[in-house]
Amino acid sequence: MRQFVAALICFLASFRLASGQKLSPEVRRFVKVDAPLVALTHVRVIDGTGAAPRENQTIVLSNGKIASMSDAADATVPKDAQVLDLHGDSVIPGLVGMHDHLFYPMGDVIFGEMGFSFPRLYLAAGVTTIRTGGSIEPYTDLEIRDQINRGETPGPKMHVTGPYLEGKGTFAVQLHQLSGPEDATRTVNYWLDEGVDNFKAYNFITADELSAAITAAHKRGAKVTGHLCSIGFREAAALGIDNLEHGLLVDTEFFPWKKPGECPYTPKDMDFVSKLDVQSGPVHGMILELIQHHVAITSTLPVFEVEVPGRPSIQRRVLDTLSPDARSAFLDDKVRMGDQSRLKRIYGSEVSPMAAAFKKEMEFEYAFVKAGGTLLAGEDPTGIGGILAGFGDQREVELLVEAGFTPLEAIHIATANGAQFLGEADRIGTIAAGKAADLVVIKGDPSQKIEDIENTEIVFKDGIGYDPAKLIESVRGTAGSR
Repeated sequence: MRQFVAALICFLASFRLASGQKLSPEVRRFVKVDAPLVALTHVRVIDGTGAAPRENQTIVLSNGKIASMSDAADATVPKDAQVLDLHGDSVIPGLVGMHDHLFYPMGDVIFGEMGFSFPRLYLAAGVTTIRTGGSIEPYTDLEIRDQINRGETPGPKMHVTGPYLEGKGTFAVQLHQLSGPEDATRTVNYWLDEGVDNFKAYNFITADELSAAITAAHKRGAKVTGHLCSIGFREAAALGIDNLEHGLLVDTEFFPWKKPGECPYTPKDMDFVSKLDVQSGPVHGMILELIQHHVAITSTLPVFEVEVPGRPSIQRRVLDTLSPDARSAFLDDKVRMGDQSRLKRIYGSEVSPMAAAFKKEMEFEYAFVKAGGTLLAGEDPTGIGGILAGFGDQREVELLVEAGFTPLEAIHIATANGAQFLGEADRIGTIAAGKAADLVVIKGDPSQKIEDIENTEIVFKDGIGYDPAKLIESVRGTAGSR
């Protein structure tokens, strides 16, 4: 009996980690670094502020937080610390994914919850905090968040968005359609009571419903973002919205054929957008109005890129992670995007307008930031599929660089800006003493070669280092099914 008790004590103690959190055996098998004190030595620090990298640094982690950061030559490494020699490696803050759903398209406008695969993939890719950016199954998302917080399942820290605030006429059968402003207010208050902390308005919401939702959310300290269609960006800004998703490609206010309060979907949308002038005129005026009203934009470049024929180069890791059915559906849809007979039938041309529209979206986001706007980073794992949790966040940072931002600016957008918007800048988003030890160890130098951001070696969340390769391997062949 004594031997049993002693063994039990040792077993339980083995799951008491640096942050004081207990992890289940299921989570514990993905832990690579576990010590009350950890020293990351001789590492390049890209701190998320946009400042130049600091070479040959030592970061000491203590009880889940960053205790100190200094030049390796001057650093005092605690004698009891677990020391990691990271010559040639870089450390960035954990990514803050601001449009990171836990669901995935499963055909016929039905979305399936990826409660098993997606939390692991986000963490493996260095995304240590997410905002779900719209929820199909809010109770599931809340329970997954709580399981992660209790150490029962691996995944990022989560800000759960309430169910979509959608109006009548939606194309998605899983969404509740609001019946008016009172319903919007009631819905917001109900889900705040249930534990969500932000909301997303959707395509067919009316101005009265959106106004009521914003008012109710703001009364209780919550924020509202929107993927809008019936309402233009400037109208939403005047109503007090905090954030707008996707950017210029979904803003219908410039379409000559748009009627007030209606959501116009026509084949000519993308061709029209691709010809808009971002640097002057109404679009530039819209940018200035958003900035004046302190409205952020969330960039989701990967979900647009995948619909551009010939892009992106489909990675083996994506295909390996998808379930057989999801992989087949994605590849079929990808071929369909470039089918010239389809393009001729829909657009009257064998050239897809998405290529030019995609470039225009990049131009818009760059102009928005250079004018003083706050850009956030997300991925949106929807569309035709192929955008997977975490992998898409990494691709988003790469595409921001293609859009004209420096690698340091892109990393800042994907870390510090999201933390600031969520009200957590004092805890996450940059690397500094006293903040949570949410860090990504990367093989290489993403400040010089942004593609190195994919080379995650260790992902620290609250000072606990997780093994990305094991997390990814654990979900091989499952994304798109669970």
